[in-house]
Amino acid sequence: MSDKTTTADEAVSRLASGMTLGIGGWGSRRKPMALVRALLRTGITDLTVVSYGGPDVGMLAAAGRIRRLVTAFVTLDSIPLEPHYRAARERGAFELMEIDEAMFLWGLHAAANRMPFLPVRAGIGSDVMRVNPALRTVTSPYEDGETFVAVPALRMDAALVHVNRADRRGNGQYLGPDPYFDDLFCEAADRAIVSCERIVDTAELTKDAAPQTLLVARHTVAAVVEAPDGAHFTSCAPDRPRDEAFQQHYASTPWAEFADRFLAGDEQAYRSAVRAWHGERP
Repeated sequence: MSDKTTTADEAVSRLASGMTLGIGGWGSRRKPMALVRALLRTGITDLTVVSYGGPDVGMLAAAGRIRRLVTAFVTLDSIPLEPHYRAARERGAFELMEIDEAMFLWGLHAAANRMPFLPVRAGIGSDVMRVNPALRTVTSPYEDGETFVAVPALRMDAALVHVNRADRRGNGQYLGPDPYFDDLFCEAADRAIVSCERIVDTAELTKDAAPQTLLVARHTVAAVVEAPDGAHFTSCAPDRPRDEAFQQHYASTPWAEFADRFLAGDEQAYRSAVRAWHGERP
């Protein structure tokens, strides 16, 4: 049983330009933002990003790191459309494959199960097929003869996820209301990096929580990073709420200005800058 703990910077240093990168969480909820910020401190670019998108996508898009995006949406939840993503998309900064949420989910299932595709009804008769001409359909081999969308597997070179608790071996636990499919991201990737609010002993994971909360299995994880408030400014219920005031500031501030103040240094500098910003608010 190996100790997989490391730092965010060390974990992302093993990634490379041109990779397909999955990012867990959902919109502006439990996103692995400390890992995303670490990624932004590298020169890694030309990424294919697979995500139920939030500020992870917004920041990477604004920084010019995305070549292709596969998503069902990109939102800040309380702000319906992520503005930095929107600006990058409007200037044609990257290729987009936008699919239905259910299609995205089954693409993850296909990849996790090492299938080339899985058939789904979602998408039939919609413009999803028109705007994604590379999508194919398949006909049931049984007597029903029904036509389905053949959703391709969303295989990834690496995945980044954030959970509430993890042990040093890579078992990850969520304590909030929703798993957000982070287990599938880890299973669909060749290499998964898990950040967490707190690293605990393995026995402590189920001391006060049900075994069903053990979302991520150690055999799917390559690295574990302890990152308290590592989802900031997104939520990580029940540990931390979304920092709505700071999210609004992020959404309303030009990217270059935001990046210069909050992303120019390391994670400690980021936290200091956020605290200072909160102190400056009237």
